[in-house]
Amino acid sequence: MGLGEALAILSALAWSAGVIIYKRLGETIAPTRLNLMKNLIVLGFLLPSLALIGGPPPQLGAADLAITLLSGMIGIALADSLYLTALNRLGAARMGILGNFYSPFVILLSFVFLGERLQPLQMAGFVLVTSGVLVVGGRTATEPAQRRELRRGLLLGIGSIALMALAIVLVKRVLETQPLIWMVALRMAGGVGGLLLLFALRREAPWPRAEERARIRWPVVLLGAFVGQYLSMLFWLGGYKYTSASVAAILNETTSIFIVILAAIFLHEALTRRKLLGVALTISGVACMLLA
Repeated sequence: MGLGEALAILSALAWSAGVIIYKRLGETIAPTRLNLMKNLIVLGFLLPSLALIGGPPPQLGAADLAITLLSGMIGIALADSLYLTALNRLGAARMGILGNFYSPFVILLSFVFLGERLQPLQMAGFVLVTSGVLVVGGRTATEPAQRRELRRGLLLGIGSIALMALAIVLVKRVLETQPLIWMVALRMAGGVGGLLLLFALRREAPWPRAEERARIRWPVVLLGAFVGQYLSMLFWLGGYKYTSASVAAILNETTSIFIVILAAIFLHEALTRRKLLGVALTISGVACMLLA
């Protein structure tokens, strides 16, 4: 296992912890507003990081800078907001396993735009990981209203994951040649700018009202931003910098394992046979990737 593979798995662990925290916070904070709050906090974390370990600013042309900022707008402003909305509708465990669609999207986009190819054992891992989604995403709701809510949540979740995949493939080539911490900061700036634009277009105030602020658990918000966004994004982009996009994407799927386990422990979500089977398929797929 190389540095890129290790960072991809660490990213999955950090993001999984963040998802559990965001599920709790989502009970009192609207998804888009929560997204803006955590990303502003992460920008605060990044400023001293740039001063201490960032090194000289990257030498980016206008096109590469635009791609980096656009990647942040798509992957952070749009994708994360949709993800948090779907998380409230589906629950952490189902959303975690639904996230296994991420690697198929990245593999498809990497095939089209980056010319990457998978070895046979890696393709077997891809099939196993995707099977986990099909198992867990099967019909479990009985009431028509429940089924409609489930379908809406699934569509929002799949849309968010497709946008995340597009955002990382878009910036992959730029990321390979530039300092990691600076790329994280620039993408985050694009994401925050995109969120502020989204609030302006919707004519909504970006900040919580006084009664909402009174219900916010700020230590939990800080913890979620640090673990689920700052650390996970550093590890996530590091994985894509030091290994191929296809391999990093499939190793990121270990997120589903961590989320299902953490959701059962901390959120008391049912650990059903269907979820366990989905996790088993995911583990098998990741094992194929590591052995390839």
